[in-house]
Amino acid sequence: MGEKKKKIIKTIKIDVNKCNGCRSCEMICSAFHATPKYSSNSPERSRIRVMFDPMRDLYFPVYAGEYTAAECMGRDRYIIDGKEYDECGLCRAACPSRTLFHEPDSCLPLKCDMCEDDPAQEKPLCVQWCINDALIYEEREEQVDEQETLEDVKIGLESMIDKYGWEKVMDTVARVSASKKG
Repeated sequence: MGEKKKKIIKTIKIDVNKCNGCRSCEMICSAFHATPKYSSNSPERSRIRVMFDPMRDLYFPVYAGEYTAAECMGRDRYIIDGKEYDECGLCRAACPSRTLFHEPDSCLPLKCDMCEDDPAQEKPLCVQWCINDALIYEEREEQVDEQETLEDVKIGLESMIDKYGWEKVMDTVARVSASKKG
């Protein structure tokens, strides 16, 4: 069994009662992740999306989580404050059944990186730009097993190559590498 280590877990807590749907979180996220930085604004490239339920006039931000190669086995429904929601609308995963949280050019999955790119941010820009404090950045310390092994990375890469093809994966890696260097 692997050794346990302390790790800082970073999350964004969302208070849907405070979100007014201004989408400033989407705009700053897409601008921060543009190549070169702040050169464009495309909400499709954003790692956070504001969902809207027109029947209830409710906005709720969802930020991108892990990629999953498989679709959900069930479509559970949740009741929050007496209102019913579809599981898919609240899901943070990039999956094959929807285009949400996929890079529009390559279709590769996006994941929130908490704006830890260069220059590193004290807290994610979406949290900093949220005028109603609907997004709250939190850090907590947890005991976790050792970091991912090289085998875990290999399995993830093979899954993306199977899904998107070698050329799309390599093009995206080259583009991301160039943006990290320049």
